[in-house]
Amino acid sequence: QVQLVESGGGSVQAGGSLRLSCAASGYSSSFYCMAWFRQTPGKEREGVAYATGLGTKNYADCVKGRFTISRDNRKNTLHLQLKSLNPEDTAMYYCAAKRGSTCQLSVADVDYWGQGTQVTVSS
Repeated sequence: QVQLVESGGGSVQAGGSLRLSCAASGYSSSFYCMAWFRQTPGKEREGVAYATGLGTKNYADCVKGRFTISRDNRKNTLHLQLKSLNPEDTAMYYCAAKRGSTCQLSVADVDYWGQGTQVTVSS
């Protein structure tokens, strides 16, 4: 029973910071690709960043320089440091994992999803 559980969301003022965490557990809880996605009501879920078990990282253009993804393979945890937040970053943030040897910010390729953690940024 693979589980991805996010935490760390909350409400902050514009310019503030948050640190999101994702804990993976259960059988097959180690994945080559782990990623963060986000979604607002009525909008398509979009990729934010991913990190492979070998250290490769990729970010959506809109968060480059502001967000930092990291993972601890020993603990099966994934983190996302969000800085310089603005109201456009308001969304439900989801942890995601994929089996196999490839990694990209594609919703269709995700094998497991967390329940999400809400990030709200006030102007």
